[in-house]
Amino acid sequence: MYVRYPLSLRNVEDLLHERGIDISHETVRFWWNRFGPLFAAEIRRRRVDLMRSGTHWQWHLDEVFVKINGEQHYLWRAVDHEGEVLESFVTKRRDRKAALKFLRKTMKRHGNPQIFVTEKLRSYGAAMKVIGNAAKQETGRWKNNRAENSHLPFRRRERAMQRFRRMRSLQKFVSVHASVFNHFNQDRSLSKRCHFKLNRTAALAEWRGLCAT
Repeated sequence: MYVRYPLSLRNVEDLLHERGIDISHETVRFWWNRFGPLFAAEIRRRRVDLMRSGTHWQWHLDEVFVKINGEQHYLWRAVDHEGEVLESFVTKRRDRKAALKFLRKTMKRHGNPQIFVTEKLRSYGAAMKVIGNAAKQETGRWKNNRAENSHLPFRRRERAMQRFRRMRSLQKFVSVHASVFNHFNQDRSLSKRCHFKLNRTAALAEWRGLCAT
């Protein structure tokens, strides 16, 4: 519940208390720190295998500002043409070196797409030249709405968590959150109600099987 919904640790503690489970919010913190990355890694492994076998031709890249103990950091995000979050990466700077590291990490895991849609930040263009993908980059107004909209679930979580205190904990959380969000994201606005209900039931059944193992 803590990773999937925009809840605080104490919200989860109260919800479990209503179900007759009396635990501390620190127990919730311990559980997600211990098991969250394990579940996320398994979800990511399964989905990467599926995406590599299908059409994975266009990526949308964007970054947002994140405060950690009053210091500004940057959260880079890569999203495919269907809204699937591919990679989330936290850096202290927003220069060519950071963009290059982010691109190489994403391409190592997901391959090389045909098109990179970015904003007009020069760091993207400089990094594209280094890896030889300058001809694949596209920029333009409203073209990158897919990536910008992908930040909204994280922003809701950020408010519930009252921001982050360490860069390492932020990187860990966004990786787990993105994997769980991908698993349960059914794009209900693009499918019929009957199809959405079937997909939601299948996702929940797979999640329960994943947690049971």
